[in-house]
Amino acid sequence: MDATFKIWETNRKHHLKLIESYSLEQLNKIPEGFSNNLAWNFGHIIVAQQGLVYRLSGLPSNVSEEMTNTYKNGSKPTGTTTQAEIDELKELLFSLVEKTKEDYANGKFVTYNEYTTGTGFHLATTMEAMNFNNYHEALHMGFMMNIRKFI
Repeated sequence: MDATFKIWETNRKHHLKLIESYSLEQLNKIPEGFSNNLAWNFGHIIVAQQGLVYRLSGLPSNVSEEMTNTYKNGSKPTGTTTQAEIDELKELLFSLVEKTKEDYANGKFVTYNEYTTGTGFHLATTMEAMNFNNYHEALHMGFMMNIRKFI
C-alpha cells in the first residue's frame, strides 16, 4: 500500500506544479477541439477519487455536492473557475491524500460496491479503486499536458 500512496502523492505534486505554471485565464481556457480545460481536469481528479474510493466504499465524500457536480465524470466546464475555487482545489489536493491514508490505516474501508469504469476496468475492492485512481490521475495529467500546448 505504501507504493500506491507514494505514486499518488508524486502524481499530485506534478498536477500542482502544472497548475501553478498558468494564469487563471489560462486555466479556464478551453482550446479549440477540446471539451474541457486545465481547471476542470484539476477538479475532476479530486472529485473522481472521492467517488471511486469513498462513495463506492459506502463512506461519505469529503467534497461538497456542488464540487462533485461541477467536476464529476461526464460534466464539462459551464463557467469560469475562480481563484478561490482553484485555491480550494489546491488545498484538497494533499489534504485528501492525508485523509485517505488516515482512514485506510484506521480500517474505515470495509466494504466496496463493485464498479466497472467507463474504460472497462472492473473494481472489486477499495485497494483496486486506489490503484485505478493512480492510473486515472495519470491519464488526466496526459490530457492536461496536451491542453497546455494550446493555451
